[in-house]
Amino acid sequence: MYDYDLLVVGSANADLVISVERRPGAGETVLGSDLAVHPGGKGANQAVAAARLGACTALLARVGDDAHGRLLLDSQRAAGVDTVGVLVGGAPTGVALITVDPSGDNSIVVSPGANGRLTPADVRAAGSLFHASRVVSAQLEIPLETVVEVVRSLAPDSRFVLNPSPPQPLPQEVLAACDPLIVNEHEARVILGESRVGDRPEDWARILLAKGPRSVVVTLGAEGALVADADGVVRVPSPKVAAVDTTGAGDAFTAALAWRLGAGSGLTEAAGYAARVGAAAVTRRGAQESFPTAEEVDAL
Repeated sequence: MYDYDLLVVGSANADLVISVERRPGAGETVLGSDLAVHPGGKGANQAVAAARLGACTALLARVGDDAHGRLLLDSQRAAGVDTVGVLVGGAPTGVALITVDPSGDNSIVVSPGANGRLTPADVRAAGSLFHASRVVSAQLEIPLETVVEVVRSLAPDSRFVLNPSPPQPLPQEVLAACDPLIVNEHEARVILGESRVGDRPEDWARILLAKGPRSVVVTLGAEGALVADADGVVRVPSPKVAAVDTTGAGDAFTAALAWRLGAGSGLTEAAGYAARVGAAAVTRRGAQESFPTAEEVDAL
């Protein structure tokens, strides 16, 4: 019935990275390393991560008609992602300007560019993609009104997965469609706001669930994740690995979870698999280049 295991609707950025001895203060100039340019953006990252695991994946996004847009399209196609839904033009490709100091701390400025021009009308025009997709995943690096239209465009039997990053208040219509809503600890705090009670992620998950999602997953980094649904709250451990770079690990987790849910796994089982995928990703530097194949996850 479905042509795609996963349709990702979201952002595609070029990450422009410079390593520095220290980040500059106001009015200060410092010298850095050679500029490194990598494909990124949460939507593009999730699509590559899922495709590398073996999922039949499509991406609905917008890039500019420029070198950065070509870089992003090439990276998607190399991973096996169907780019029929990637729109070109309207604004320059989104970029993230990243400075990284020797401790690994970074400062990031994002210019959304074409990501901000992915409109509800673009979603409506891609209706055939939604009806051909078993699971649809989104994030918040595109306009919230576009995410609302994604929810309204879902096929009757498809499943919606949302990582609300960067976090902001969500309309009830979006919350009610999430199955699951996937948040890290920071995102959970922002979305809960004054309704956050207690310091235990289990408490946050229960309160988030009461706000309307069908299920909730809270990612806990090296500690794994916890899942919450009508059956209760369960902790899911993560394999112990030597972490090198956590960039993109959350995107790999979300993509893996969405794919396994579409393949028929229960939420706890899917989260366990996603935790292994995220653990494998942090053992390599970078985002998309760190994402594992299914064989590498099995070996872990």
